[in-house]
Amino acid sequence: MPARVHAIAVVRTGESASAQLLHTLDAIRDQTTRPTAVTVVVLGDGSAVRAASGLGDIVESVIEARPTTTYAEAVALAGPRIAEGAAVWLLAQDTAPRRNALQLLIGALERSPSAAIAAPKLVRQDDDREIQSLGVSMTRFGRSVELTAGELDQGQHDATEDALGADVRGMLIRAEAPAVLRPDVALRGADEGLDLGVRARLGGARVVLVPKARVGVRPHGPAALPRSAVSRAWATRRAQLHRRLAYAPALAVPLHWMSLLPLALWRSILHLIGKRPGDVAPEWGAALAAMVAFGGVFRSRSAIRSFRRGSWASIAPLRVTHDQLRQRLDDGHGSERGAVSELRFFGGGAWVVLGALLVSLVVFVPMLAWPAIGGGGLLPMRDTVAALWSDTAWGLRDLGLGVVGPADPFTAVLALLGSLWPGSPSYALVLLWLLALPLAVLGGWFAATRVTDRSGLRILGGVLWALAPTFLDALVQGRPAAVLLHLLLPWVFHSASVAHRSWGASGAASLLIAAALACAPSLAPALVLLWAVALIFAFSLRRLRAAARLAWLLVPTVIMFAPLIIWQIRQGDPWALLADPAVVRVLDQVGADAAGRAAIAGGFPTADLAGWEWFIGAEMAVWAPLLLAPVAVLALASALSPRWRAGYALLLVAVLGTATAMISIGVVVSFVHGSGVALWPGSGLSLAWLGVVGAALITLDTVVALAPLRIGAALVAGLGVAACALPALLAVNTGHSEVRNASPSTLPALVAAQATSEPDRATLVITPQNDGSLAAQVIWGASATLGAQTTMLSTATQPPAGSVAQDAVDLVSARDFDAAAALAEEAISFVLLEQEPGANDIAHGMHDDAVEAIDERTGFVKAGETAHGVLWSIDVPIAERTRADATQQSIARVVGIAQIIVVFAALLLAIPTRASRRAARAQSRVVGRAPDEPPLPPRRRWREEEPYTGQVTVAPQSSAPQPSAPDGAAALAEPDIDAEERR
Repeated sequence: MPARVHAIAVVRTGESASAQLLHTLDAIRDQTTRPTAVTVVVLGDGSAVRAASGLGDIVESVIEARPTTTYAEAVALAGPRIAEGAAVWLLAQDTAPRRNALQLLIGALERSPSAAIAAPKLVRQDDDREIQSLGVSMTRFGRSVELTAGELDQGQHDATEDALGADVRGMLIRAEAPAVLRPDVALRGADEGLDLGVRARLGGARVVLVPKARVGVRPHGPAALPRSAVSRAWATRRAQLHRRLAYAPALAVPLHWMSLLPLALWRSILHLIGKRPGDVAPEWGAALAAMVAFGGVFRSRSAIRSFRRGSWASIAPLRVTHDQLRQRLDDGHGSERGAVSELRFFGGGAWVVLGALLVSLVVFVPMLAWPAIGGGGLLPMRDTVAALWSDTAWGLRDLGLGVVGPADPFTAVLALLGSLWPGSPSYALVLLWLLALPLAVLGGWFAATRVTDRSGLRILGGVLWALAPTFLDALVQGRPAAVLLHLLLPWVFHSASVAHRSWGASGAASLLIAAALACAPSLAPALVLLWAVALIFAFSLRRLRAAARLAWLLVPTVIMFAPLIIWQIRQGDPWALLADPAVVRVLDQVGADAAGRAAIAGGFPTADLAGWEWFIGAEMAVWAPLLLAPVAVLALASALSPRWRAGYALLLVAVLGTATAMISIGVVVSFVHGSGVALWPGSGLSLAWLGVVGAALITLDTVVALAPLRIGAALVAGLGVAACALPALLAVNTGHSEVRNASPSTLPALVAAQATSEPDRATLVITPQNDGSLAAQVIWGASATLGAQTTMLSTATQPPAGSVAQDAVDLVSARDFDAAAALAEEAISFVLLEQEPGANDIAHGMHDDAVEAIDERTGFVKAGETAHGVLWSIDVPIAERTRADATQQSIARVVGIAQIIVVFAALLLAIPTRASRRAARAQSRVVGRAPDEPPLPPRRRWREEEPYTGQVTVAPQSSAPQPSAPDGAAALAEPDIDAEERR
């Protein structure tokens, strides 16, 4: 038995800490074998501890230290007070040893002469039945692993004695152990017990576990890991990196040091894939801290070298292998705790998607032979995938002269679309139109899974979404941004409605929201308001993790739009940020008058009411909105349903969407040939239709209880919407559509051929207008493309610097100047004189005069009449195109890197893992289900070998009562999927 035992108790300041210390001192007094002396180290002002009664009979001294002092530093401060030949017992304010703990620890050291350290079993201070820690080991790469923690103590580990290390709390260090066998101050509050065990092994000794010696602990004492998740992640990683540098062979230390930052990058990627974004910043902080801690590493290596007697081979058997770690961390693959939520897509969803594909092939049958699609707001895409993605970067634009600036975020959506058909990106638009209806049904079906478990209602949701009047109008008029928006919105709803549950859903939703707003920036106010409301609810419920996930939703959007936002603000026109992307055309849409607003209220964004005017005449077309009335009535009834919280939320979406459409028709920020074009109201109506359909499904799911009545109401609503869609579905085959077969280029074949070898040559396109004005545009390469369009030009209220407008006017006028040389200096090699289809006599006269004027000028070689207009080539040496300067290239690199990092992080978060899929399946797909609302019974699968016997098997449920959410916050009060994964 040791002659003496010196206990060191570290305590923080505060009333609760002082009370815990007194409880610990009482437990020390009650020991069957009392320590010889106790030294108390106070982290802060020690006056309150000194004033406490009952210290004199056991506490030999009280030492004050800074509040930021770590546990290892506090133990080092008490070192001079330890008498020679005394064993050291490491305690803290929250460690309450049971009555015979010290006696058992001393006995273990007596029975094991090779043991330098004895470690007790740590249990909850208020419940001895739960083990907090019993033994610590590490992996091959130094990750610390608790061998036993969080288990119910049934004596299953009482025979365990050998371990690599243990929790530092309650450790008894043998008196004969050298002074270096003390907690390492360089570890900064983590892994001190593991490090002591490693040092003991290298010194030829070992750590012995004493399971019968119990010490009650609390979770957040001075010797425990930090309470904050971020601080805890930093402390554990910092300690691991320090141990790696301290344990490595001398020749390997520089290699380990140089690998710290690359490892931080790699582990950051793994953290994002593992849905742990909160660990990314601590990862980099720990790496940087380890890189500069030369003194701590040197002292630790010196201490190990002075004590080392054994080899690392003695430690290898005690490490945790990869298979053991996987088995320890596996929380039961395939177990969903009795709350399995099946998708059942192939029980009806797949068939309705297939049916929509057949309908699409019928209504768009002419497109099957089209190599490209044009008309309306459609243009060809770039020829290569590389060119598509080059349009997404900040830099020189392919419209105008010397236009340098940010790309519209919509170009990234187009690049992604074109990359799906890399051989001919323009054909991707044809496929988009052919697959639009089945893709809309698919998205609507998945969105419906968030509001109902009934297969029939999910099918109805998919059909209603695909037959939305605003969607069909966008298809008929050739509005690619509006079509893509309508296809994206149900996926936005599907992921954003559960973004508070997990980082995976948050990452996917953030990308989808960025894509949706890239297609329709006018939806930004409505979506930001919905986001703010959700964030307020999360904070009000103190769901900080949910709030963090919700806050991430708009981060990719902000980063993608930031360059354009800065540009437009510097131009003094922030309202231009709401402009619709892609081609600006004067197409049919309602006006900002009473009739237009009435049409919007009825769900129609165009004046012809989705084709009903040409189908049955203007007099009868005014009754077309009545076909949508059943859906609207069902949506309003959702406010009275048992799931009224979700009903009100979806009605709010509908109101915000309708308000956006109402306001949009009066906002003019885009211009084409000098004429203003209002925002497309269909974007707001798509959002409104999302809320209306979702609310209607809630009514059918929860209010209409009788199956025949529910089926009848669903049929009435579905048939009404289907009848409303009939004219639009017939428009392409009857010639009432803007879309048409198009060539792969908007320029003559001669221009396209030359652009193959000289892509940096421009064409000046001149178009006489009916009002006597002249429109001029510079197009680079083989064609005007969707990706080349930019709101920097379409929203400009003043001619940009270097505008060619004056040269175009002088070219067709009588002014005497060297026009060919002037255009050649700007790298313009062709001039194309177009004639609009609806040109009047004024435009025809200007066209003829322009032909004569250009023919008379030297340096212009007439190529002749083409399908696109009259073409001239410039027969003088063509200058090289002006490139972006060094500053502009630097800006482009910074912007590109920032956007790539954020999008890549969101993609990593969105990647599903086995654990995230399992956790998602364990939660109800329906969001906002009322606490008293019974779930639908699962559909039984019939099997011949398992005949139905009338018995029902019910999955076991947890007996613990589930707290109900306060009103208006059912969705945010749902379980935390990421927290479940961590368990």
